[in-house]
Amino acid sequence: MQPSPFLSGLLALARDAGKEIIRIYNSNPESRLKSDSSPVTEADVAAERIILAGLAKLEPYTPVIAEEAVSAGAEPVTAKRFFLVDPLDGTREFISRNGEFTINIALIENGQPTAGVVFAPAVGRVFCGEVEKGSLEAGLLADGDVDDCEWHKIKVRRLPGEGAKVVASRSHRDERTNQWIAGRKVAEIVSAGSSLKFCLVATGEADLYPRFSRTMEWDTAAGHAVLIAAGGGIVTEDGAPLTYGKRQRGFDNPGFIAFGDPTAELT
Repeated sequence: MQPSPFLSGLLALARDAGKEIIRIYNSNPESRLKSDSSPVTEADVAAERIILAGLAKLEPYTPVIAEEAVSAGAEPVTAKRFFLVDPLDGTREFISRNGEFTINIALIENGQPTAGVVFAPAVGRVFCGEVEKGSLEAGLLADGDVDDCEWHKIKVRRLPGEGAKVVASRSHRDERTNQWIAGRKVAEIVSAGSSLKFCLVATGEADLYPRFSRTMEWDTAAGHAVLIAAGGGIVTEDGAPLTYGKRQRGFDNPGFIAFGDPTAELT
């Protein structure tokens, strides 16, 4: 199974952005704080510039909401179909040099992610998915060629009898998350950064990812698409599907639980 031509175009942009990010990563860049106190580096800005230029060629009439553009004051434009871009998810992981950062590009249609690409250039993993078509994973380094990838299909797993493997945020795990985990049958808890957490659930390397501290739509959309296409999903704390284009909330997300097995106890 190979990615569709549409996904292949997004993958090429993610790879190009990843190549620039790794170049900057290896130069020990400095960071600064944005107005919301989140960190940003030269790599965030450079990667977003590459992705936006590429999307303008691939789909010039589809609006794009991108993290750094919004932070710089751009007014987000939503429609029935739009892109969400996080050029460097896990900036704290980038700064701490643990490698767990990703490039995220997602397509949103009617409030739901229908296609997404997640590339982790420092750890050499790339994921992509299209709803109703499936999700794929391959090994890919920043200087690699997407055309040379050996893709294999990924799918969520049934919840193990001995208990769930829960993946939690490395940088943003809070007491609410600890309380939620304490109320479930859990065999193991692992920490990970960025949207890799969604991908670990999508591949069956984990079962649940609860997140109650703040996230933005561009943080979650690409991983959400990969997870849905692999057979899983995300619900909010009241059991409703997580949606996108939430202008009235400023494009932030409520608390949510990402899951593989839909029979898992979530709320």
